[in-house]
Amino acid sequence: MALFGSLSERLNHIFSKLTKRGRLTELEIRTAMREVRVALLEADVNLKVAKQFIAEVSEKAVGQEILSSLNPAQQVIKIVNEELIALMGSKNAKIEVSSKLPTVIMMCGLQGAGKTTLCGKLAFNLKKQGKKPLLVAGDIYRPAAITQLQVVGKNAQTEVFEKGTQNPVKTAKQAIEYARSQGYDTVILDTAGRLQIDDALMKELENIKKEVEVTETLLVVDAMTGQEAVNVAQTFNERLEITGVILTKLDGDTRGGACLSIKAVTGKPIKFIGVGEKLGDLEPFYPDRMASRILGMGDVLSLIEKAQEAITEEEAKKMQQRMKENSFTLNDYLEQFAMMKKMGGAQAMLSMLPGAGKLKVNEGDIDERKMEHTKAIILSMTMQERENPSIIDSKRKRRIAAGSGTSVQEVNQLLKQFEQMKMLMKQLKGNKGKFRMPF
Repeated sequence: MALFGSLSERLNHIFSKLTKRGRLTELEIRTAMREVRVALLEADVNLKVAKQFIAEVSEKAVGQEILSSLNPAQQVIKIVNEELIALMGSKNAKIEVSSKLPTVIMMCGLQGAGKTTLCGKLAFNLKKQGKKPLLVAGDIYRPAAITQLQVVGKNAQTEVFEKGTQNPVKTAKQAIEYARSQGYDTVILDTAGRLQIDDALMKELENIKKEVEVTETLLVVDAMTGQEAVNVAQTFNERLEITGVILTKLDGDTRGGACLSIKAVTGKPIKFIGVGEKLGDLEPFYPDRMASRILGMGDVLSLIEKAQEAITEEEAKKMQQRMKENSFTLNDYLEQFAMMKKMGGAQAMLSMLPGAGKLKVNEGDIDERKMEHTKAIILSMTMQERENPSIIDSKRKRRIAAGSGTSVQEVNQLLKQFEQMKMLMKQLKGNKGKFRMPF
């Protein structure tokens, strides 16, 4: 599912009506803004935030300069884009680094938001930046919380500091001393959550902050809870003065209300978003990129970053050379599938492309299982067949189909697609050396 698919679709429909009209009147713009307001409210955006947003956009959009311009519809969309960016915080808010190491990050939130898993994802993210994090088990109430953090820590290849069910404040203080002695530059403290906000939970978190010099207090909230996530953020901020928010489950059926409302309501930025189950599915939050995705303009920068993580420069050059020489084989085809999976899959990649919303591609149209079938077919071939598919006769096709649990028709379809790709590469080869990998 594309991020905020329903909201993006509604906004695209509203703006497409404007672009068809050429010159715009003030009445047409105000009518469109009323429709945008309804779309925002249906996306569970906070009422005050939606009203203020529409007021800001309308004031700028009905100016004489806009109305008399050659393409007023584009100008209106530009204003909406700018106001969306401002609404979500204008720029990427990075993790603060303490002048006196270790940097202490206290993770808090209600049960069910995915806080413990997020601790591992954050550690994994920081390790990619060259940091040396230590995970600390501070949730002594939820059954198996410590065990869960240890499993998460093992997956993230990060040490977990735990002292059983002793007082979490004492554990936090000991963990910081341990981190200093062992050369850890970041401490990520997993704290207790509750099913609902209560005074006991807040007092424990307040006590930790009194006794430990916390650099970042990050609140983990479930984006799928919509306005409830905003209410939770507001309450935690009033009691704890949070420094930022991490929104989880943005890959689920979320309408976007929390993402568009939290900064405006609390004044605190969204620092990361969780977009999947895997360790690497935690992304820094960029308001400008998110605004582009909401408006169907794509997020090419994030796509490039994912590609750079999935494939090394040496691999890219090697692949480019094979394409130039038209020596691309089914083994290379197989590598591309692995690379695509690292980047989050075809659906995730498509959602980042400009204009993807207009393609009307449903979730079922890109069947990741078909890709698995393709992989199975290639893996059922011998190395000689992968390097030279022209030797695959009807007998070999039957063997490959049987070995991969597919049909001869599917084998034929793959071979046909591969030949079409090779033909395309042959055409690109004559492009006077201008051909380059897309990443």
